[in-house]
Amino acid sequence: PKHLMKIRAGDWNILQQEWAHWAIMIYGLSFDILIVPLLLWKRTRMIAVIASFFFHIFNSIIFKIGIFPYLALAFLVFFFKPKTIQKRFLKKKQFYDGDEIIVPSYKKSTIAVTTGFLVIMILLPLRHWVINDDVLWTEEGHRLSWRMMLRNRRGFTTYYVENKKTGSRKAINYNDYLTTKQSYSVQTKPDFMWQFAQKLKEFHAMEGEDVAVFIDAKVSINGRPLQQFTDKEIDVAAQEWSHWSHHEWILPSSLYENKE
Repeated sequence: PKHLMKIRAGDWNILQQEWAHWAIMIYGLSFDILIVPLLLWKRTRMIAVIASFFFHIFNSIIFKIGIFPYLALAFLVFFFKPKTIQKRFLKKKQFYDGDEIIVPSYKKSTIAVTTGFLVIMILLPLRHWVINDDVLWTEEGHRLSWRMMLRNRRGFTTYYVENKKTGSRKAINYNDYLTTKQSYSVQTKPDFMWQFAQKLKEFHAMEGEDVAVFIDAKVSINGRPLQQFTDKEIDVAAQEWSHWSHHEWILPSSLYENKE
Protein backbone atom coordinates (compact mmCIF):
# COMPACT_ATOMS: atom_id res chain seq x y z
CA PRO A 1 0.00 0.00 0.00
CA LYS A 2 1.17 3.50 -0.82
CA HIS A 3 0.63 4.79 2.70
CA LEU A 4 3.11 2.22 4.01
CA MET A 5 5.73 3.55 1.62
CA LYS A 6 5.47 7.07 2.96
CA ILE A 7 8.10 8.14 5.47
CA ARG A 8 7.18 10.93 7.81
CA ALA A 9 9.64 13.77 8.31
CA GLY A 10 11.95 12.94 11.19
CA ASP A 11 11.37 9.16 11.03
CA TRP A 12 14.29 8.60 8.64
CA ASN A 13 17.82 9.40 9.66
CA ILE A 14 20.50 7.54 7.76
CA LEU A 15 23.06 8.00 10.52
CA GLN A 16 20.85 6.05 12.93
CA GLN A 17 20.87 2.91 10.75
CA GLU A 18 23.09 0.03 11.84
CA TRP A 19 24.44 -0.50 8.33
CA ALA A 20 25.53 3.16 8.29
CA HIS A 21 27.45 2.67 11.53
CA TRP A 22 29.31 -0.29 10.03
CA ALA A 23 29.96 1.57 6.78
CA ILE A 24 31.39 4.61 8.57
CA MET A 25 33.55 2.42 10.81
CA ILE A 26 34.96 0.38 7.91
CA TYR A 27 35.55 3.45 5.76
CA GLY A 28 37.23 5.34 8.59
CA LEU A 29 39.46 2.40 9.54
CA SER A 30 40.40 1.75 5.90
CA PHE A 31 41.10 5.44 5.36
CA ASP A 32 43.44 5.68 8.36
CA ILE A 33 45.37 2.56 7.30
CA LEU A 34 45.61 3.17 3.54
CA ILE A 35 45.56 6.92 2.97
CA VAL A 36 49.32 7.51 3.26
CA PRO A 37 50.36 4.66 0.91
CA LEU A 38 47.68 5.74 -1.58
CA LEU A 39 48.91 9.33 -1.49
CA LEU A 40 52.54 8.27 -1.94
CA TRP A 41 51.80 6.18 -5.03
CA LYS A 42 51.25 8.38 -8.08
CA ARG A 43 48.68 6.06 -9.70
CA THR A 44 46.35 6.20 -6.72
CA ARG A 45 47.06 9.76 -5.56
CA MET A 46 43.96 11.41 -7.05
CA ILE A 47 41.75 8.62 -5.68
CA ALA A 48 43.28 9.29 -2.26
CA VAL A 49 42.64 13.03 -2.62
CA ILE A 50 38.97 12.44 -3.43
CA ALA A 51 38.68 10.02 -0.50
CA SER A 52 40.34 12.63 1.75
CA PHE A 53 37.87 15.33 0.75
CA PHE A 54 34.94 13.02 1.46
CA PHE A 55 36.40 11.88 4.81
CA HIS A 56 37.30 15.32 6.16
CA ILE A 57 34.24 17.20 4.92
CA PHE A 58 32.04 14.46 6.41
CA ASN A 59 33.84 14.84 9.75
CA SER A 60 33.48 18.62 9.60
CA ILE A 61 29.73 18.47 8.96
CA ILE A 62 28.84 15.62 11.32
CA PHE A 63 31.27 16.05 14.22
CA LYS A 64 31.76 19.83 14.16
CA ILE A 65 35.49 19.64 14.97
CA GLY A 66 36.41 23.09 13.77
CA ILE A 67 39.38 23.84 11.55
CA PHE A 68 41.14 20.48 11.85
CA PRO A 69 39.61 18.80 8.73
CA TYR A 70 40.58 21.79 6.59
CA LEU A 71 44.13 21.80 7.93
CA ALA A 72 44.40 18.12 7.03
CA LEU A 73 43.14 18.85 3.50
CA ALA A 74 45.65 21.68 3.14
CA PHE A 75 48.50 19.22 3.76
CA LEU A 76 47.58 17.34 0.57
CA VAL A 77 49.63 19.83 -1.45
CA PHE A 78 52.82 18.26 -0.05
CA PHE A 79 52.11 15.06 -1.97
CA PHE A 80 52.33 16.84 -5.32
CA LYS A 81 55.37 18.22 -7.11
CA PRO A 82 55.81 22.01 -6.84
CA LYS A 83 55.51 22.31 -10.62
CA THR A 84 52.11 20.57 -10.53
CA ILE A 85 50.80 22.95 -7.85
CA GLN A 86 52.07 25.95 -9.79
CA LYS A 87 50.40 24.83 -13.03
CA ARG A 88 47.04 24.10 -11.42
CA PHE A 89 46.67 26.90 -8.88
CA LEU A 90 49.33 29.56 -9.50
CA LYS A 91 49.43 29.86 -13.29
CA LYS A 92 50.16 33.58 -13.18
CA LYS A 93 53.14 33.12 -10.88
CA GLN A 94 56.56 32.42 -12.35
CA PHE A 95 57.88 29.01 -11.32
CA TYR A 96 61.18 29.09 -9.43
CA ASP A 97 63.37 26.01 -9.66
CA GLY A 98 66.72 27.44 -8.66
CA ASP A 99 68.80 26.16 -5.75
CA GLU A 100 69.97 29.50 -4.42
CA ILE A 101 69.50 30.01 -0.68
CA ILE A 102 68.85 33.60 0.30
CA VAL A 103 69.27 34.37 4.00
CA PRO A 104 67.13 37.41 4.89
CA SER A 105 68.51 40.16 7.08
CA TYR A 106 65.78 39.50 9.65
CA LYS A 107 66.80 35.87 10.19
CA LYS A 108 67.61 36.27 13.91
CA SER A 109 64.38 38.06 14.74
CA THR A 110 62.40 35.43 12.80
CA ILE A 111 64.07 32.63 14.76
CA ALA A 112 63.36 34.43 18.05
CA VAL A 113 59.68 35.02 17.22
CA THR A 114 59.22 31.46 15.95
CA THR A 115 60.90 29.99 19.03
CA GLY A 116 58.71 32.06 21.32
CA PHE A 117 55.60 30.98 19.43
CA LEU A 118 56.56 27.29 19.66
CA VAL A 119 57.24 27.58 23.40
CA ILE A 120 53.78 29.11 23.91
CA MET A 121 52.19 26.34 21.82
CA ILE A 122 53.91 23.75 24.03
CA LEU A 123 52.97 25.40 27.34
CA LEU A 124 49.33 26.32 26.59
CA PRO A 125 48.10 22.70 26.34
CA LEU A 126 49.72 21.96 29.72
CA ARG A 127 48.32 24.89 31.70
CA HIS A 128 45.33 22.96 33.03
CA TRP A 129 47.75 20.98 35.25
CA VAL A 130 48.28 24.10 37.38
CA ILE A 131 44.56 24.94 37.57
CA ASN A 132 42.57 23.33 40.36
CA ASP A 133 40.20 20.46 39.51
CA ASP A 134 39.63 18.27 36.46
CA VAL A 135 39.73 20.11 33.11
CA LEU A 136 37.29 17.56 31.66
CA TRP A 137 34.69 18.87 34.11
CA THR A 138 35.59 22.55 34.53
CA GLU A 139 36.84 23.23 30.96
CA GLU A 140 39.38 25.60 32.54
CA GLY A 141 42.51 25.25 30.42
CA HIS A 142 40.63 23.45 27.65
CA ARG A 143 40.90 26.16 25.00
CA LEU A 144 43.99 25.98 22.74
CA SER A 145 45.04 22.68 24.33
CA TRP A 146 44.25 20.28 21.45
CA ARG A 147 41.93 18.23 23.66
CA MET A 148 39.98 17.08 20.63
CA MET A 149 36.98 14.76 20.78
CA LEU A 150 37.60 13.82 24.41
CA ARG A 151 34.25 14.89 25.77
CA ASN A 152 30.63 15.38 24.93
CA ARG A 153 28.82 17.87 27.12
CA ARG A 154 25.08 18.20 27.54
CA GLY A 155 23.10 19.99 30.17
CA PHE A 156 20.06 21.84 31.40
CA THR A 157 20.72 25.43 32.39
CA THR A 158 18.55 28.27 33.58
CA TYR A 159 19.70 31.90 33.79
CA TYR A 160 18.04 34.17 36.33
CA VAL A 161 18.25 37.96 36.23
CA GLU A 162 17.62 39.67 39.57
CA ASN A 163 16.98 43.37 40.01
CA LYS A 164 19.35 44.52 42.75
CA LYS A 165 16.97 47.23 43.98
CA THR A 166 13.65 45.39 44.05
CA GLY A 167 14.94 41.83 44.44
CA SER A 168 12.57 40.63 41.71
CA ARG A 169 13.92 37.70 39.74
CA LYS A 170 13.01 36.28 36.33
CA ALA A 171 14.21 33.41 34.15
CA ILE A 172 15.76 34.24 30.79
CA ASN A 173 14.58 32.87 27.46
CA TYR A 174 17.67 32.07 25.35
CA ASN A 175 15.82 32.63 22.10
CA ASP A 176 15.47 36.32 22.93
CA TYR A 177 19.24 36.77 22.75
CA LEU A 178 21.00 33.82 21.10
CA THR A 179 21.14 31.57 18.06
CA THR A 180 20.51 27.84 18.43
CA LYS A 181 24.23 27.07 18.42
CA GLN A 182 24.96 29.76 20.99
CA SER A 183 22.12 28.49 23.20
CA TYR A 184 23.72 25.05 23.27
CA SER A 185 27.11 26.45 24.28
CA VAL A 186 25.83 28.66 27.11
CA GLN A 187 24.21 25.63 28.72
CA THR A 188 27.38 23.57 29.11
CA LYS A 189 30.56 25.62 28.70
CA PRO A 190 31.67 27.92 31.51
CA ASP A 191 33.43 30.56 29.43
CA PHE A 192 30.27 30.95 27.33
CA MET A 193 28.21 31.07 30.53
CA TRP A 194 30.34 33.89 31.89
CA GLN A 195 30.22 35.85 28.64
CA PHE A 196 26.44 35.50 28.38
CA ALA A 197 26.08 36.66 32.00
CA GLN A 198 28.11 39.78 31.17
CA LYS A 199 25.94 40.47 28.12
CA LEU A 200 22.75 40.06 30.11
CA LYS A 201 24.03 42.58 32.62
CA GLU A 202 24.92 45.00 29.80
CA PHE A 203 21.55 44.62 28.07
CA HIS A 204 19.64 45.38 31.27
CA ALA A 205 21.97 48.26 32.11
CA MET A 206 21.02 49.83 28.76
CA GLU A 207 17.44 49.76 30.03
CA GLY A 208 18.46 51.45 33.28
CA GLU A 209 18.32 48.31 35.40
CA ASP A 210 21.17 47.10 37.62
CA VAL A 211 20.96 43.30 37.78
CA ALA A 212 22.71 40.24 39.12
CA VAL A 213 22.86 37.08 37.00
CA PHE A 214 22.58 33.65 38.59
CA ILE A 215 23.15 30.41 36.70
CA ASP A 216 21.60 27.07 37.64
CA ALA A 217 23.40 24.55 35.42
CA LYS A 218 23.37 20.77 35.51
CA VAL A 219 25.89 19.16 33.17
CA SER A 220 26.66 15.65 31.98
CA ILE A 221 30.06 14.61 30.58
CA ASN A 222 30.27 11.70 28.14
CA GLY A 223 26.86 10.31 29.05
CA ARG A 224 27.35 10.29 32.82
CA PRO A 225 24.50 11.40 35.10
CA LEU A 226 23.73 15.11 35.29
CA GLN A 227 25.65 16.91 38.02
CA GLN A 228 25.19 20.40 39.45
CA PHE A 229 27.84 22.43 37.65
CA THR A 230 27.41 25.97 38.96
CA ASP A 231 26.88 27.57 42.34
CA LYS A 232 23.46 29.08 41.73
CA GLU A 233 23.86 31.55 44.62
CA ILE A 234 26.82 33.40 43.06
CA ASP A 235 26.30 36.42 40.82
CA VAL A 236 28.33 35.34 37.78
CA ALA A 237 28.00 38.76 36.13
CA ALA A 238 30.02 40.21 39.03
CA GLN A 239 32.88 37.72 38.61
CA GLU A 240 36.14 38.19 36.72
CA TRP A 241 37.25 35.62 34.16
CA SER A 242 40.77 34.20 34.33
CA HIS A 243 42.46 31.92 31.80
CA TRP A 244 44.97 30.73 34.41
CA SER A 245 43.01 29.95 37.58
CA HIS A 246 39.91 28.22 38.92
CA HIS A 247 36.57 30.01 39.33
CA GLU A 248 34.68 29.45 42.54
CA TRP A 249 31.26 29.56 40.89
CA ILE A 250 32.16 26.31 39.08
CA LEU A 251 31.46 23.52 41.57
CA PRO A 252 33.99 20.71 42.26
CA SER A 253 33.98 17.66 40.01
CA SER A 254 32.52 15.28 42.59
CA LEU A 255 31.02 13.40 39.66
CA TYR A 256 34.45 11.98 38.96
CA GLU A 257 35.50 11.13 42.49
CA ASN A 258 34.07 7.64 42.08
CA LYS A 259 35.05 6.76 38.56
CA GLU A 260 34.01 3.40 37.26
